[in-house]
Amino acid sequence: MGKKLYLTDLDGTLLNRESTVSCRSRDIINSLINSGTMFTYATARSYNSAKIVTDGLSVKLPIIVFNGAFIYDISKDKFLHSSFFKESDILFFMELSRLYGFTPLVYTFIGGTEKILWNKNGNLSSGFLYYLSKRKNDKRMCAVESLEESFSGEIFYITFIDDYEKLLPMYRSIESIMHFNCIFQQELYRKEYWCEIMPESVDKASAACRLKSILKCDELIVFGDSLNDIPMFKIADRSYAVMNANDRLKQIATEVIGYNYDDSVAVKLSEIEGLDVTEL
Repeated sequence: MGKKLYLTDLDGTLLNRESTVSCRSRDIINSLINSGTMFTYATARSYNSAKIVTDGLSVKLPIIVFNGAFIYDISKDKFLHSSFFKESDILFFMELSRLYGFTPLVYTFIGGTEKILWNKNGNLSSGFLYYLSKRKNDKRMCAVESLEESFSGEIFYITFIDDYEKLLPMYRSIESIMHFNCIFQQELYRKEYWCEIMPESVDKASAACRLKSILKCDELIVFGDSLNDIPMFKIADRSYAVMNANDRLKQIATEVIGYNYDDSVAVKLSEIEGLDVTEL
């Protein structure tokens, strides 16, 4: 029997409405991991953010973060793969920000330390301010004096947060170039939209294929809910969309399972692996 790699999204998929892993899901998944199941996750979150919301899970395999920009080996505390924007890309997004009057969140490494930079003197939408309010204790957050200063370091991820109507023209400008991986979708449980940009080769699919090869697995089985999971679903051997998933994702899934808040990922995993969860 071939080796199976299970890969799940976090927000809206494995995580419940409180953005945590429920006790039941944790117990089921840890039991599976302890019996040899190869389980990990692929998320748009950073490693630090993902670590907080998956507290209690005994994940030992490398994880995929920032939508595939990095593969991080937890056990060895190092990146197995990383992707960054070119200098010409950075200049383009700086000019785009000026043209449309947006203030981006710029995810970068400066001197080997991860930072999230933004121009504190720029236009900050209500969604942007909400994001900042939820990150007051995040040591990566760093307000700077100008747009130019915000585009510093080794940049791997850029995000614009605003209303749909305001962001749409800029998103279309980026998409027309076909030179970047750009995701435009509504924030989970809120009204504002995010326009997230990564280097062209970055997505969960390419990272999942790389990880599958590193771990020498024969089958890739994935779980997700959102548009950024579509590439991963297309290359997986089997794919499961939660009931609350985007309709486009449901259409290409092998199967639609229950809601994220009903422990549906963990229950499906136990079903596939033949684990009796009645005593968990």
